[in-house]
Amino acid sequence: MSIRVLLRAYPHRSIALVTSSHALVFRHSPSTVESAANGSLSAVPAVQVQPTGIGGSTAPRCIAEFSTLDSVDLSDFRTLVAVPVQGTLGLITVNNDVFLCVVSGAARVATVRPGETVQRIHAVEFHCLNSSEYDNVPIDEEDLPRDGYEHPCLALKKLLSGGTFYYSTDFDLTNRLQDRTAESAVFDIDTLDEGFLWNSYMIAPLVKFRSHLSSPEREALDSSRILTSAIRGFALTITIPAPTSPARDVRSGLPSTLTLISRLSCRRAGTRFNARGIDDDGNVANFVETETVYWVPSGLCFSYTQIRGSVPIFWEQATNILPGQQKIQVTRSPEATQPAFDKHFEGLEVDYGSIHILNLLSETKPGEADLTHRYRNHVRKSPLNQAMEKRDSSDRHLLRETEFDFHAETKGPGGYEAASMVRHLVKEAADGFAFYMEERADDGPQAKGHRSPAVVLQQEGVFRTNCLDCLDRTNLIQTIISQMALEAFLESRGERALPDFWMRHSSLWADNGDALSKIYAGTGALKSSFTRHGKMSLAGAIADARKSATRMYINNFADKARQNTMDMLLGRLMGQAPVHLYDPINDYVTSELSRRAVEYSSNKSIKILVGTFNLNGRTTGINEDLSSWLCPDLDDSQQDPEIVAVGFQEIVELSPQQIMSTDPARRQAWEKAVMRTLNDHAKERGSEEYVLLRSGQLVGAALSVFVKVHVIQDVKNVEGSVKKTGLSGTAGNKGAVAIRMEYANTQICFVTAHLAAGFANYEERNRDYETISHGLRFQRNRSIEDHDTIIWLGDFNYRIGLGDEKVRKLIHMGDLDALYENDQLNLQMVAGLTFPYYSEARITFLPTYKYDPGTDTYDTSEKGRIPAWTDRVLRKGTNLRQISYDTAPLRFSDHRPVYATFHCTVSVLDEALKNEMSREIYERRRGEVAGHLANSKDDDTDDEDLIGYDAIAPGLPPASSDRRKWWLDNSEYVDRLCDGCLLSRSSRAVHSQASSRECRSQSSTTIQSFCSHGRARLGRCSEGGIVGFSVEPRQRAKAPTRVGPVALRIELCPLEHGEQDQIAKGPATSWDLVQHVSKGPLASWDFAQAASKRPAASWKWSRRASTERATTT
Repeated sequence: MSIRVLLRAYPHRSIALVTSSHALVFRHSPSTVESAANGSLSAVPAVQVQPTGIGGSTAPRCIAEFSTLDSVDLSDFRTLVAVPVQGTLGLITVNNDVFLCVVSGAARVATVRPGETVQRIHAVEFHCLNSSEYDNVPIDEEDLPRDGYEHPCLALKKLLSGGTFYYSTDFDLTNRLQDRTAESAVFDIDTLDEGFLWNSYMIAPLVKFRSHLSSPEREALDSSRILTSAIRGFALTITIPAPTSPARDVRSGLPSTLTLISRLSCRRAGTRFNARGIDDDGNVANFVETETVYWVPSGLCFSYTQIRGSVPIFWEQATNILPGQQKIQVTRSPEATQPAFDKHFEGLEVDYGSIHILNLLSETKPGEADLTHRYRNHVRKSPLNQAMEKRDSSDRHLLRETEFDFHAETKGPGGYEAASMVRHLVKEAADGFAFYMEERADDGPQAKGHRSPAVVLQQEGVFRTNCLDCLDRTNLIQTIISQMALEAFLESRGERALPDFWMRHSSLWADNGDALSKIYAGTGALKSSFTRHGKMSLAGAIADARKSATRMYINNFADKARQNTMDMLLGRLMGQAPVHLYDPINDYVTSELSRRAVEYSSNKSIKILVGTFNLNGRTTGINEDLSSWLCPDLDDSQQDPEIVAVGFQEIVELSPQQIMSTDPARRQAWEKAVMRTLNDHAKERGSEEYVLLRSGQLVGAALSVFVKVHVIQDVKNVEGSVKKTGLSGTAGNKGAVAIRMEYANTQICFVTAHLAAGFANYEERNRDYETISHGLRFQRNRSIEDHDTIIWLGDFNYRIGLGDEKVRKLIHMGDLDALYENDQLNLQMVAGLTFPYYSEARITFLPTYKYDPGTDTYDTSEKGRIPAWTDRVLRKGTNLRQISYDTAPLRFSDHRPVYATFHCTVSVLDEALKNEMSREIYERRRGEVAGHLANSKDDDTDDEDLIGYDAIAPGLPPASSDRRKWWLDNSEYVDRLCDGCLLSRSSRAVHSQASSRECRSQSSTTIQSFCSHGRARLGRCSEGGIVGFSVEPRQRAKAPTRVGPVALRIELCPLEHGEQDQIAKGPATSWDLVQHVSKGPLASWDFAQAASKRPAASWKWSRRASTERATTT
């Protein structure tokens, strides 16, 4: 979509980005005004401009307005840029000026899947919002004037136009294919990964502005493609002809595509010798996520992700003109490094799962060997390995390391070809990590032929490769691993690739290595000749020598300036402040809607039933009557729940073969049994049927959510996720399945979990809870705790801390309280060691584990398991009230099923009414401020005209400005003054003698004649005088006023007979009087004491821009 850039220079400089239907207008605001938070500009933080530059100068302010074309006047605008632009990267302050950055040139370089294109930026422009000084200043390096005066954004333009930045208007380019869905929004700011969003600092003001808009306006802004999210790195698609495509599409005969996308993190961005190692937040230098995507026209799609990054310890390396003399210096002790190291890998584990480190550093070079030794020790001490330290199967660690001395291995006659030996070292891990694969699948009979992608397999782990720079050696090894993943994918389909395909694959990776190397080191990658052609030629060796020399020059003489420009782009320069936009009307609307929320929102109560059952791998009960569990005999207030959530554990036998894979057949059979039970019961009661909303499975754990048919229209954003905890997160025999949804405007999350077994392993169960609670993530990085209502159900495996004989005796006696006092889950929750802030209803049923199957007898086997309440339901949420909690007499498993019912209060918004109110408030407020917005043509417009003219306190006139003077406006405030609104109640009788008509006729000059003594009386003195005030236009004030449009004279005057008792109480001193002026109604002052101390005192007062000043004259 093309976007026009328009400019209006007068009366206030404005720039408009105009599409075919909407306009985003920016207007420079020339002054600073803070007003009361009643719909004025200060309701939104006015452009907070921190002091920048010399002298603490502040950056100019800007107002933004997003409107439809029919509601904005662009007649005074002219074309600023002849060629349409593709969008804006945001706003930035440079040398105390605000610049708008627009993408003026881009070319398509990649197509990941049909309709998902990637553009490479090759030209940007910067337009100043607050000054015309740079309108005619060349921003291209070759067009610089002879005097050397250059555009302040020249370095930024050079950086952004260098061909290393990419964006997409079709999909979220900051996330890998596995982490986004085909239905995700084009530009959903909430889903963007800020770690890879390089214009996050520049786009932040617009993101905040967007958040102030209504939902329809946000959708319109997103659809306009004005806002652009850019990554830095590499993206390219090459076409694989149908005859050479390894995964051939026999039906279409169309070519397939191979795409490579590298996303460089911006969190520790920098050049080669300026950014090394790790920071305290766990971010590492030169961190890159690289994704290989292979797409076939039939709808088959493969994706495989790898990461690279600097050695995650605190180390530095100084530049040096002589090659090989850049000494490595470790700057922190191991003890001080471990927390940041752990933070780094814990974040990777959340994002990618298991991590396999591939360290390519030399074992003989002193600096690299020291890094390798420290790296190895930190890996061994990592919490990701602590749980498995006592186990002998170290291959199941969440964090593993393989050391491969690249230089030593490739020094022999085989040369770089010997690097392929790494295959044998990582094959086992690569097979375990698998890859992401999706296929097009029919959506069912109701889809009417429509086919959408169905996820077949997901990548469960990631290789983290590093050398010293994470460039040359790393890129070559990652090429090999990418090829291994593609071979595994093709092998699973019984297909093989031809040499031509692998040549294209290698060429793509060579281009990737060159691009990433230019960003970090300033030149293309070394060894790219081997990567590209599979052999090292003489020309390649000469090219590497030339690149090394160039790197030396750039690193020593150019990197400092490159680093400075990079820091400016990311907002990290000392004293650099972000631009803050405000839209006064939208903020006023938001405030009003919040205040009047009761008018468009309501609450309603829904019923929820949850059930959990450990099936012990059995299917014998699949045809039994499950109604005692799923449709218990309860009173009518608990019947026909709107939502039924059913959790199973050990739905399959947890054999060594099963725990590494998931078979959905058993889950689907049980879902049918549950559906049959629910709908049979609903039919008996003559109520609505249930439908399966969503289900999920992790080997033996499964969760299915059923809802009434009418509920579907109120439910949205249904998502599922899983988290493994078995064998330290590598196996699915233990873990959790979660499903979340939004019911109306209430967020609900169900979690079924199967925690670690064993009588004494309560601490491991606590850790499992922590892993699930913090590690399980939905889309937009939403966690379990980010919900209004949370219900956990499952086999938590907590036991009763008593002997078998004692427990059975207490069960026989029916002493459940004594049992519960020794229940591990109860004790751990009371101690705050697990499930913090969760609640459980009183347990009134016998322990649910372990029975002899088919009987009511507890375990009589040789193991003699101690009975326990392993199957539980916990809740969190102020809107949730539990009604029942019990078991059902189903005996085919060694567990008893548990159920619980709830009443849940959900918030329902009338969106139509809310939108209508929003429009009404918007239009009314727009009229009140007389349309003085970003596109206003009034040459006298000031921000004070936007702040509104409501009174500061009841009965007072509004604040005045240079353009608005309430005593000259012939407005209602003069009438209100005459009616005594400004005066104390005791003086109302005196003041009411003046007629409103007299007041209006005199309002253009003075109101001194309105009262019997020619003054408006505010207080009285019993000693024979009265303190009054006169309010005059500035030019007629008896005492000169240096600031403000209003002068107030305080003086003594005779007191009317009989008014001695009419004394108001107020401040004790004259200065307190002045302070009182700014705090409350004028009528509340008693000036008697002040007058007696300074009988001839005359005071003046001014109020402007929320600043009060007073002087004595």
